[in-house]
Amino acid sequence: MADPTEAFTRAMRQQIGHCTVITAGQGVERSGLVVTSGVSLSAEPPQVLFCLNRDSSTWPLIDKHRCFGWSSLGADHQDTAERFAGFGGIAGAERYHGAEWVTAKTGVPLLKGAAVALDCEVTEMIDRASHSIVIGRVRAVVETQDAGALTYWNRQFRSLPSGALPA
Repeated sequence: MADPTEAFTRAMRQQIGHCTVITAGQGVERSGLVVTSGVSLSAEPPQVLFCLNRDSSTWPLIDKHRCFGWSSLGADHQDTAERFAGFGGIAGAERYHGAEWVTAKTGVPLLKGAAVALDCEVTEMIDRASHSIVIGRVRAVVETQDAGALTYWNRQFRSLPSGALPA
């Protein structure tokens, strides 16, 4: 009989996820990561949620500053995704190199040219097992038309260019 944890992990690799960079902190005290667990929670008020391992370097920054940036990656953002996934040992503020960022009202960095960028304030962090469910109220929305999407499936990033699917 297969180990339930290994079976679950294999099964979750078959779920396609949209890549979102979550950013937190300011200046040299900033970090971020790629999540595929980000979803909308409600339209009124506008809220999103994602799951974050409490061992992540980003968790204490979100807990301290009570805000985060949400940058949904476009089809051309694989390099950014790899940096924020920690490829090559890249960590902390170094993850921001190689891309253009704008500072949101809350002070968090948002990726310039992201398909969707959201400036969010934390409304709740719910601890479950090794993770926190982070709920944020959206304070500002920036969209980039025709950015496409970057997805993650079966342990690989995959680009979905704008217009790849019929409307």
